[in-house]
Amino acid sequence: MSRIGRMPITVPEGVDVTFNGNVITVKGKNGTLTRELHPAMNVAMDGNVITVTRPNDEKQNRSLHGLTRTLINNMIIGVTEGYKKTLEVNGVGYRVQKQGKQVVMNLGYSHQVIVEENDDISLAVEGTNKIIVSGPDKQKVGQFAAEIREKRPPEPYKGKGIKYDYEVIRRKEGKTGAKKK
Repeated sequence: MSRIGRMPITVPEGVDVTFNGNVITVKGKNGTLTRELHPAMNVAMDGNVITVTRPNDEKQNRSLHGLTRTLINNMIIGVTEGYKKTLEVNGVGYRVQKQGKQVVMNLGYSHQVIVEENDDISLAVEGTNKIIVSGPDKQKVGQFAAEIREKRPPEPYKGKGIKYDYEVIRRKEGKTGAKKK
């Protein structure tokens, strides 16, 4: 039995969970999330506790068991607390500023890079080098942060670029470092 899949999910106060066939809808203070679950998984709600069970021990059903439970739990956390990713911009002359619903970034290119927030994702800027991506959907927040990071990934020689706040850039020695004896 899946250790993650068999754990029950407790629905907190103020969150409304509805099932329509294999489509689950979760409503909370941060918005509404809808997801279509695999039809093989059995999802049951008893009071304010959701349990996920699988019909048999086939390989695909074992894989889907923990995944389904985690997806539902992430939806509930998303509509109550939300998710956020913090990006740091490092480099001489690299700057970030918020203008309305846009984030304007100077990343060493001949032009400014502009990223616009959408209805699901909100962007905030702290200082001149931190971008905070937040929203209720964990997958969309992670994807949007990855797209921003892709604008100027960190390079290993000087460490310049956009990186996650928890990311550690492994530095390399330059050409002159190899010549010393």
